[in-house]
Amino acid sequence: MIAPPHILVVDDHTEIRQSLTRYLEKNGMRATAAGNTGEMDDQLAKENIDLIVLDIMMPGENGLSACVRLRRENCSIPILMLTALGEDDERIRGLDTGADDYLAKPFNPRELLARIKAILRRASNATPHGGALAGKRVRFFGITFDHDAGQVIREDGDRIALTTSETRLLSVFLERPRAVISRDDLLELSAGRVAGPLDRTIDNQVSRLRRKIEPDVLRPRIISTVRNGGYCLNCDVELES
Repeated sequence: MIAPPHILVVDDHTEIRQSLTRYLEKNGMRATAAGNTGEMDDQLAKENIDLIVLDIMMPGENGLSACVRLRRENCSIPILMLTALGEDDERIRGLDTGADDYLAKPFNPRELLARIKAILRRASNATPHGGALAGKRVRFFGITFDHDAGQVIREDGDRIALTTSETRLLSVFLERPRAVISRDDLLELSAGRVAGPLDRTIDNQVSRLRRKIEPDVLRPRIISTVRNGGYCLNCDVELES
């Protein structure tokens, strides 16, 4: 018999974490609750966790800081961030720290369950090396992209670090040079999720990526905007030997 997925719910509100664990267990999952990141660490040390539902706004170490720390410690457990903040920048910060998805409060528990199942499916189908560019360095527009290091290297040798979401997004472009990619496809390919109404995540991430790779951000030449189409990488890509 296959064991049910074990979900760790980390939230400082007792009512929220208790209701979520009950709901997840009612729907065939094993759920454990933690009131802060210290309790989260204790559970991670003694339990096999398949996914972490992590609230951002908590006293002490918040969810964003905890996510950064876990990723620096090479923790690969999928993370779904919960936030009461509606600003796109806050949501993108969550993805930049290495989270796999986010959900804004208040939310429908059925949507949370659907997001959890989708993340677990992606995790089970993921390749162990993380994509076609894993372990490789490629050149485009005079820039070298080192996938595993998560950085771009300019011709003058200047190294610029990329966030996890920026690395994923740039990889999608580099794997599809000169192809017009819709915003919905970019979000699904880079983050594995479907865009919601008025979702500006991709536009904001492209803007942040342009600041790191474009010679002139006001007149982008590498990643262009295609009206009613999406975005396009306007250069060839070569694999470094």
